[in-house]
Amino acid sequence: MKNINVFVVIFLMSLGMVNAQNNPLLGDFKTPHQAAPFDKIENQDYLPAFKEAIKQGKTEVEAIKNNTEAPTFENTVLTLEETGRLLGRTAGIFFNLLSSQTNDELQNIAQEVSPLLTNFQNDISLDPVLFERVKAVYAQKDQLDLTTEQNTLLENSYIGFVRKGANLSDADKEKFREISTELSKLTLTFGENVLKETNSYELHISNKEDLAGLPDGAIEAAAGKAKAKGKEGWVFDISMPSYLPFMKYADNRELRKELHLAYGSKSFKGNEYDNNENVKRIAELRLETAKLLGYSNYGDYVLERRMAMNPGGVYGLLNDLYDASYKVALEEKAEIQKYAEKSGFEGGIMPWDWSYYSEKLKVEKFDLNDEMLKPYFELSNVVDGVFGLATELYGITFRENNDIPVYNKEVTAYEVFDGDGTFLSVFYTDFHPRESKQGGAWMNDFKSQWIENGIDSRPHITIVMNFTRPTETKPALLTFDEVETFLHEFGHALHGMLAKSTYSSLSGTSVYRDFVELPSQIMENWAVEKEFLDRFAKHYKTGETIPAELVEKIVASQNYLAGYLSVRQLSFGYLDMAWHTLEKPYTGSVKDFEEKAWKKTQIFPEIDEVCMSTQFGHLFAGGYAAGYYGYKWAEVLDADAFSVFKERGLFSKEVAASFRENILEKGGTEHPMILYKRFRGQEPTVNALLKRSGLNL
Repeated sequence: MKNINVFVVIFLMSLGMVNAQNNPLLGDFKTPHQAAPFDKIENQDYLPAFKEAIKQGKTEVEAIKNNTEAPTFENTVLTLEETGRLLGRTAGIFFNLLSSQTNDELQNIAQEVSPLLTNFQNDISLDPVLFERVKAVYAQKDQLDLTTEQNTLLENSYIGFVRKGANLSDADKEKFREISTELSKLTLTFGENVLKETNSYELHISNKEDLAGLPDGAIEAAAGKAKAKGKEGWVFDISMPSYLPFMKYADNRELRKELHLAYGSKSFKGNEYDNNENVKRIAELRLETAKLLGYSNYGDYVLERRMAMNPGGVYGLLNDLYDASYKVALEEKAEIQKYAEKSGFEGGIMPWDWSYYSEKLKVEKFDLNDEMLKPYFELSNVVDGVFGLATELYGITFRENNDIPVYNKEVTAYEVFDGDGTFLSVFYTDFHPRESKQGGAWMNDFKSQWIENGIDSRPHITIVMNFTRPTETKPALLTFDEVETFLHEFGHALHGMLAKSTYSSLSGTSVYRDFVELPSQIMENWAVEKEFLDRFAKHYKTGETIPAELVEKIVASQNYLAGYLSVRQLSFGYLDMAWHTLEKPYTGSVKDFEEKAWKKTQIFPEIDEVCMSTQFGHLFAGGYAAGYYGYKWAEVLDADAFSVFKERGLFSKEVAASFRENILEKGGTEHPMILYKRFRGQEPTVNALLKRSGLNL
């Protein structure tokens, strides 16, 4: 049955011809640490596993509802927390692979499974009997003598029911079901369209003169792509390792423009992968959800459970940083325009000129570019350096284990151990782009952490990247930006691997969205510290440690284009808030809406052919709706938090222990500001961020 079509599987299931007992997803995993048995799972195993897991979940929920004893924390809230473990395990495996190792069959299964999962969740959150039991426990919370973590779980359980429609009328509950089911399918479709659009484009070059300006590594990689496709010449695409070098170095302006328009117009071409209607419909459905639940807009609904608290808090942050950034961004643009004109360029600089001329000016100002740094950032050395930083700070170690199955031959699996030898986590790394992988970089878990019956069930964490591949003559040599990205996602991974919560729903990265980026963004700060770089940044040929003058140039160039980069990030935050503070459905042009939403941040003329909203997966296929500002919010936190390391020692065991104990281990067990103040001793201010960025209010 290995290649059987998913629709045939569904038909056979209906006839009872798929044997669940032989499904590798449904039994105990006889693998190290019960890691996912990727070597045994076939596509056709997922649907039966999901259906069986949902069936078990329903049985567990019915047992809570039918309990004749009075509702207690233990027999209701705790038991509900522990239901659905099989479903969580199955979903963790499936949806991770849907992002990192997808195919048409998995995407079809996702469209089939998504409404089943949504219906199951709605069956729980909209069940009046179950809610009454939780509500009864919540009503007596002050008399229960609960621990802090138990109190958080109870609070989250009760509020979770309310926010998912438990107080709605029967008619509105049915409407809530319809909306949530449609949303679950639309967000999947949105992401699939962006991936297919990305994979459908290539720039095939046969004239060597069109490669002028490109570094040898980029040319060799493009030749490898062409060869893999059975073509002569060179192939570039709009994956980051291919797109970015072309935009920075290619002398051919028309080809830069073509590639820029291809990247910027993803799912905006009116073809089968177009997302214009999906964007409007997703925004409309979210607004309907918010209004059903008594909110004016979706931003009010989301931000009620965020550190920013409401749209006013978000706009306050965005506007403060805008005031500090926009004038600087215009000055930076004027400087690059002047530089381009000195180089013989005529006319106004456009987005497809920006990376090209800003890179040349950077080289002139700082005598620094990616090609000078990449030889010192060979991937295996960077892995050693990043892992070594975790060892230095937290005492944890990593051991590759080839007996742990992986889902692709490029994936590496590790066991992670604490300083005393205690097992902490399974950890997977997946570094290079594939057509089966979404773009970008992310951390996730195949299994979260929890404690049950005194046993600490440890997590299985993954980080997925799209880094520069090795070529026929060179190993994988990373850009400095890729090194920072690695540190960023590894920070998320530490948040997951070091989790020490009792309840899985409060464990690891299960925190407020505008707090989750603190553990990741703080790690990027070490990237410019010579004491750290000296430990691993060795020339891949000579073994020479990265020269001090190169590190000094990295530090000197850190605030290059700080205004532009800040305004660019703010523009995404404004766009996000515009879509999610709508108080009536928007039926006009997505492009027009976008232009109006972020107009004050734009330093280039608008280009008709490109649109961000139709490819903005963070908002329309991910969990950042009304939350993209969180990256800037967390920048305030990470700059403030790292200042403690700078004051007390870059590798201070005392500071690291406090950060681990108060931030990384605690997950969502307490309000994030309480956790942060316990680490820092005070609330954060923007001062450290503005100082680090060279910006001033």
